[in-house]
Amino acid sequence: MYKVNDVVVYATSGICKITAIKKLDFTGKQQEYYILKNLHSDKSVFYVPVNNKAALSKLHTVCTRAEADELIAHMDSEGVLWIDNDVKRKEEYSRIIRDADKHEIIRLIKTLYLRRKELSEMGRKLRSSDENYLSIAENMLFEEFAYALEIDRSDVVDYIHEHIAS
Repeated sequence: MYKVNDVVVYATSGICKITAIKKLDFTGKQQEYYILKNLHSDKSVFYVPVNNKAALSKLHTVCTRAEADELIAHMDSEGVLWIDNDVKRKEEYSRIIRDADKHEIIRLIKTLYLRRKELSEMGRKLRSSDENYLSIAENMLFEEFAYALEIDRSDVVDYIHEHIAS
């Protein structure tokens, strides 16, 4: 159970603060909701039912600085997960985004960076759907790392390069 003022990651919506836990009636029946405000946008407010497992599975606590540093230190050892079949690749990448496991997100980013580089050397580009998954994954991971490391999001890539496997 989360508490008011806890900072969490909510699905692909980013870092949010739980500003209240209230009983509200959105469906003709009162139930308790976590009220989340995105830390980077006052306009983004989310209502997550406290007793809805599917909705709660999209919430997780933000990693700590130590956890972020540990993930970064082992990025080189993460494998790749390229899938040649477009449909299966999209299904797997969607699952990774939905599950929000940071190890898998790192693998996804690494895979698509390497694929983009390989294609670029042949004068080709990454498919737009792969670029989209890469963008979503980067946003999720880099925003969380920025918060945990107390740095600006634009500095995350440089931080990773400086600290990878060190």
